[in-house]
Amino acid sequence: MNILHYPSSILEDAVNEFAKLPGVGRKTALRLVLHLLRQDKEDVENFGNVLIRLKNEILYCKMCHNISDSEVCLICGDETRDSQTICVVENIKDVMSVENTQQYKGLYHVLGGIISPMDGIGPGDLEIESLISRVKSEPVKEIILALSPTMEGDTTNYYIYRKLSECNVVISTLARGVSIGNELEYADEITLGRSILNRTPFAQ
Repeated sequence: MNILHYPSSILEDAVNEFAKLPGVGRKTALRLVLHLLRQDKEDVENFGNVLIRLKNEILYCKMCHNISDSEVCLICGDETRDSQTICVVENIKDVMSVENTQQYKGLYHVLGGIISPMDGIGPGDLEIESLISRVKSEPVKEIILALSPTMEGDTTNYYIYRKLSECNVVISTLARGVSIGNELEYADEITLGRSILNRTPFAQ
């Protein structure tokens, strides 16, 4: 194994931090750090300040838990959206994927993950109870379960379906244009859009 010898402890510390990013090895981290060293001081300061603002100032919508610059995100605050339909997704990337289809005009609810006993993630770790509260307190007519068609996604779908079984709301799921076992974020926009438009009643 090749061991890199750094001429500066500051350089090494920077490489160590970049190497913590997903998919970034130490060689790539070094290349990124050296790239930053070649940039103007102002550009690097702006880069660092954006990351600090990202961590310190970003908010999560109090209604749907999507990332937001304010207490209520732009989607939940848009009065032209269909407030009677809520699309339940795993994470923020899935909101972006569905929005990119331009086929859905309702609201969202971000769970923050899916039930996965192998990873130690149970229903209490997700935003499921807040979803139940929304259905009971808002004029919701339909819940679209738009979770990835994996074993964990289907388990989460069924759990939510059971929790909402006594509520007067239609529960539907994506049409299986999205291949079983695939993550939702990797579905192309046309396939995902058709899966939303052709959604079907949830079947146990």
